[in-house]
Amino acid sequence: MRHVHFPAQRVAGTARGSALPARRLGDKARWYLPAAVTADILGAAVPVGLVFEAAEQVRPLYCALGAALAWTGVQALRRRYSTRALGESRGVLPVLHDWLILIGVLAVARVVTEEDTPRLSALGALLPALLITVACHKLTYRHLSAARREAQAVSRVLVVGEPDAAEDVIAHLAARTDHPYVVVGVVAVGAGSLVSGVPVAARLGAAMPEAPGGDSAAVLGAVASHRADLVLVAPGARISGERLRRVAWALHDAGLELAVFPGLVEVSVKRLETLSAGGLAVLRVVPPVSRGVQTLLKSALDRVGAAAGLLLLSPLFLGIVLAIRLGSRGPAFYRQRRIGRDGVPFVMWKFRTMVVDADARKAELSGANENDGLMFKIRRDPRVTRVGRLLRRTSLDELPQLLNVLTGHMSLVGPRPPLPEEVARYGEVELRRLTVRPGMTGLWQISGRSDLSWDETIQLDLQYVDNWSFTSDVDVMGRTIRAVVDGRGAY
Repeated sequence: MRHVHFPAQRVAGTARGSALPARRLGDKARWYLPAAVTADILGAAVPVGLVFEAAEQVRPLYCALGAALAWTGVQALRRRYSTRALGESRGVLPVLHDWLILIGVLAVARVVTEEDTPRLSALGALLPALLITVACHKLTYRHLSAARREAQAVSRVLVVGEPDAAEDVIAHLAARTDHPYVVVGVVAVGAGSLVSGVPVAARLGAAMPEAPGGDSAAVLGAVASHRADLVLVAPGARISGERLRRVAWALHDAGLELAVFPGLVEVSVKRLETLSAGGLAVLRVVPPVSRGVQTLLKSALDRVGAAAGLLLLSPLFLGIVLAIRLGSRGPAFYRQRRIGRDGVPFVMWKFRTMVVDADARKAELSGANENDGLMFKIRRDPRVTRVGRLLRRTSLDELPQLLNVLTGHMSLVGPRPPLPEEVARYGEVELRRLTVRPGMTGLWQISGRSDLSWDETIQLDLQYVDNWSFTSDVDVMGRTIRAVVDGRGAY
């Protein structure tokens, strides 16, 4: 999803309650739950009933009902129908995990009931349940994302913290729409002003008050006046553990939610562990995965996938080569020096999409660069050939990089491979993206590609480097298919 900004006047306006919809902003569309349950029931019951009827099972209706109950039961036990989970992006892998649990449950039921439908037929009958559930999740997620871009279906957040810390939280949340939070007010701790336009709902002293309940009364009053759904505490020296505990008591006694922002950004929740040490709540950040079984699986997937891709796509390669050679003079393939893992250079292969003297003409087009960072991108680059535009639009020009994956210079999934002149201008933050092998696809491709700003591209690359897992690679490859079909940002 492309990052966009909530207009400051919208946030401030909702804080004053001047343009609130009739229902609470935190409420999601009421059709999400019945749509999800209906899709799960029909996706499991109808195919199973038809397949078992065709297999001349004695009780196909009972089998269909059992499959539907089992599928919805698995989803319910895993809290997929909770308000917090409905409409949120979970990707394909969590649904696949649920589906495998369903297979296990029904395998046990098959043994107990002595049901004898052929195994492959029974498994095929359950496949639509997986596909329909994924499709339903995509539908509700797109609807919810559109609503949140308009600052609807969001949770109203009251930030408690020192002004500078509160401003950092406000800016970070306002710059993204892939979350449900809109800040409607701030309880400032200590002196200082805010420039974000979010109103100061209350102000606490720099030190914890001696009188009991002083902080709590101010926070509860701010929650009531701004109709907040959640109180988010930003870290700071003036918010001690004891002070926070007293505020938490008051909020929880009033039935309100409290969350504490630990100061970490772009760290996957999978890498966070909560520990207790002598009564202290400790948050442990697990190091990024850099060795072990997952890295071996990634290497195996890269080599096997690249070899299979080159073999299966060889007829397509031949057709593209002929189209390029007939469309313009010059070689069909384009080789370019790129920087790989740990700063090691390599030669990257692509199908040629530009005229043969494209590199020589880059300097004269520098003033037309549409990217705000170190990358060079022009939406309608005059150097691109007619065949090249089609190849870029469909990402077919990237296919020869399977050779780079096979030789170990690249991976199927990873950050975009940078040019040497880009790396020469990297700082400490940007250099971290070179700690892994670059990829043919990655978070940058499924999030907008060339439409992304430089900061957004770096942020996505660092998010991948710090939070990589084998399952996340599989998820990215699945989402890449949709990104290629969509073609957004491909030029």
